[in-house]
Formats: sequence, C-alpha cells, structure tokens
Amino acid sequence: MNHAPDSGLMPYTMTNRMDNWWIEPLWTGLGFLAFIIYTTWAVFEADYYWWSAGAEGFGGYLSPFYSPLIFINPLAEGVAPMSHSWLGSWPTWWPNLIPASPALFILFGPLSFRLTCYYYRKFYYRAYFMAPPACAVKGIEQKEYKGETSLFLFQNLHRYTMYVALIFIIILSYDAILAFFRNGQFGVGVGSIILLINPILLAGYTFGCHAFRHVVGGKHNCFSCSKGKQKIRFKVWQGVSWLNGRHMFWAWISMIWVAFADVYVRMVANGSWVDFNTWGY
Repeated sequence: MNHAPDSGLMPYTMTNRMDNWWIEPLWTGLGFLAFIIYTTWAVFEADYYWWSAGAEGFGGYLSPFYSPLIFINPLAEGVAPMSHSWLGSWPTWWPNLIPASPALFILFGPLSFRLTCYYYRKFYYRAYFMAPPACAVKGIEQKEYKGETSLFLFQNLHRYTMYVALIFIIILSYDAILAFFRNGQFGVGVGSIILLINPILLAGYTFGCHAFRHVVGGKHNCFSCSKGKQKIRFKVWQGVSWLNGRHMFWAWISMIWVAFADVYVRMVANGSWVDFNTWGY
C-alpha cells in the first residue's frame, strides 16, 4: 500500500508492496536476538558443558560452545577432565570480575565468521538497521552511503574467518567422535547423534558460503573449456553452488542446532535430562 508523506507514518513504511514484507525482518531479527541472548548466558554460565557419566577415560559429550578447551577451571561444575585441556588449569592471571569460562577464548572464531557472512549481513542490516527493511521498501535515509568501506570495513574479514570456521569443523568433528565413546568403549547415545549432526550442518553452512565458492571457482571464466583437474574443480564448484543456493537454510539450521547441542549437553550434565545410550549410564 502506498502511503503519502503526510500520512503520519514513518518513511520506511512507504511502499507499493502488497505482501507482508515486514514478517521476514521481524522473525529473523527476533530469532537472532534470542540466539545472542542464550549464547551470552551460556558462555558466562561456565558450568555443565561436559558429560561422561563419571567416566574419566576417552570419550564424553562436550558442548560446541566450549570446544576446544584451552583452559579448564577445575572448581566449576560439570567440566571435562583436565586431560582434555590444551593448556592445563585455569590461569592465575585471569581477572576475578570475569567468569572463568573456557568459551571466552574461542567465541570470537565462529562468531566473527557468522557476523561477516553475506547472508547475515543482509538480514541484520534489514532487521536492525532498516537499511532497507525489505526490497522496494524505503528505509533509513543515508546521505553519504559508502558501502562497506568505512564503518563496516571489518566485513571484508569474512574471506579469512572462513578458514577459522573450517578449523572449527575439524575440531567439532573430533568431538563428535569422542561422543561415541566412554572409557574407550564404543557406544551410541542420543547426545552422540546430536553432536554428530552438528559439524555436518556447520559444514553445509561453511562450504556453501560465498567466500568458499570463490576459493573453489574464482578467477575461472570457462570451466567447460578446461580439462583434467579443472573438470573436477568444476564439479566441486557445482556442489558448492548447490549449497550456496540454500545458504539461508544452512545458516539458520546450523545456528539453531549448535544452540540445541549446548542445551542438550547442559541439561544432561546437570541431571535435568536422561541420555538414552548403549553404555547403560
């Protein structure tokens, strides 16, 4: 519906679109806000991110929010054995005002990749900055628009944070393997399946990102003109392009699942939920 400038409505409502264009920026804005609120709480809570039913050997469930474990605070509840720490016990130089949470050391990695993602930029520019809130809908006036060359120059880091995301997929895949063992004994639990699905969904999101698509097929104008290895590269590029065409789906399902994986490990570790498994714990 087209509103006149003197209708008393905000400028960003001026549009000829007849559909409910505001629904997408609303649900994406609220959905991501809920994820940020929960993640912030989970990171600073710093307890119950590991479960192995008392088993001290190889194996256990580790929340993806806390992987890898750089340091471990042995005084916290529901924490992994010290053998899982990369650098040992919690450092004495850590400020008392900041919770001793292992997640604080690794959060910047996956978060920097998502915040600079092309899809995430699209939805949070629309949902939070109304620039614009939707296609063909007038948003906040920008007198001297400079794109992402000034304040948002850091968005260009996406092509580099992609490699950080790839490293995390490897680490979380190792955690998924750990989830199938207790004291070196192979088995399967509900948590094992949840933690296995997690890196698979993250891989679908990461391998479908625009930066990875450029790495695979960038600087090539004609794949069909190539032979040998280039033909293989073309097939890989086609697979990446298929994922890229569903980038929004992978972005949301992987984000929701990583939060769900943390919830599951936390609830099992604090005794609120029972993990059905073949070990009999």
